[in-house]
Amino acid sequence: MVLISLQILYVLVNIIKKNVIFGFINDKNLKIMLTLKQIDYALAVAKNLHFKKAADECFISPSTMSNAITELELQLGVKIFERSNKKVIVTNLGQEILSKAKKIKLEVQNIHELVQHNSGNLNHSISIGIIPTISPYFLPIILPKLQKEFSNLKLKVEEGQSQVLTNKVKEGDLDMAILALPYDVQDLHSFKFWEEDFFWVSHRKNKNAGKSEVSASELEHSELMLLEDGHCLKDHILDACNISSSSQYSLKASSLNTLIQLVKGEMGTTLVPKMALKELVGNKKDLSVSHLNEPGPHREIALITRSNYAGMESVKLLLNFFKKSLKEFNKD
Repeated sequence: MVLISLQILYVLVNIIKKNVIFGFINDKNLKIMLTLKQIDYALAVAKNLHFKKAADECFISPSTMSNAITELELQLGVKIFERSNKKVIVTNLGQEILSKAKKIKLEVQNIHELVQHNSGNLNHSISIGIIPTISPYFLPIILPKLQKEFSNLKLKVEEGQSQVLTNKVKEGDLDMAILALPYDVQDLHSFKFWEEDFFWVSHRKNKNAGKSEVSASELEHSELMLLEDGHCLKDHILDACNISSSSQYSLKASSLNTLIQLVKGEMGTTLVPKMALKELVGNKKDLSVSHLNEPGPHREIALITRSNYAGMESVKLLLNFFKKSLKEFNKD
């Protein structure tokens, strides 16, 4: 068996049209060449434990994925995966290999990012994640101005839940992510750039409608509707109102827009962050808006990155741009 603790005697990093090549020498003094693409494929299979799902994630055919993994195993001289018609299992040695491969991938990305971001300008590619309770309201404010000011920036945006995005940032699948705090971002750097309060939205026929301020105690019997479990906004609302998660609510939904439509139909009331007010409520005359009079800010928005992320100059530029754009938006 070829020993792949693989004392790396040398690592060649050639970034040529995104083709990164690693060179290893094994215990038989044989040179083994691996590509970053091979590592990506193997990590995708390990993540999904399913060749077709991994192939879909990598935008290749299942046969191409299968052949690539077979070739990788032949190159290394070991089995990384045990395969059958029903399931895929990562071997013990495969787990060790993939753990090291993931670290190598991150280091290569850091080298690439260091070169890209060294220019001190946003003229390269950045991948960024954003949670769904921020993206519909934040992106229309930011993207047009960002494209105008940094025309050479290639921005890849991915929407997802906080846990998914933080994992992708840690694993190097995303450069950074925009989350709402408080949230556990252990082992990551977080940079707060916006804070806001919540506003209570009710139908104008509600007995408390028309008030400029409402307290959490006044919402106790207001048929408050929240997002379903898994959305951090729900947790932030519960914290701001000091409400137990075991409290009973008449309805739950997967989007703020759905909640607003239910409020219009006099099915209950809800709470939304300030950034979303203009888009969700606007000039709807049948709705009433009141500030939640509880200690704030009720939530903070932050940009998170890996602690060793090489593109800190880009992070600083984005943070300044976000702060400036949101400040202008807040004046309107």
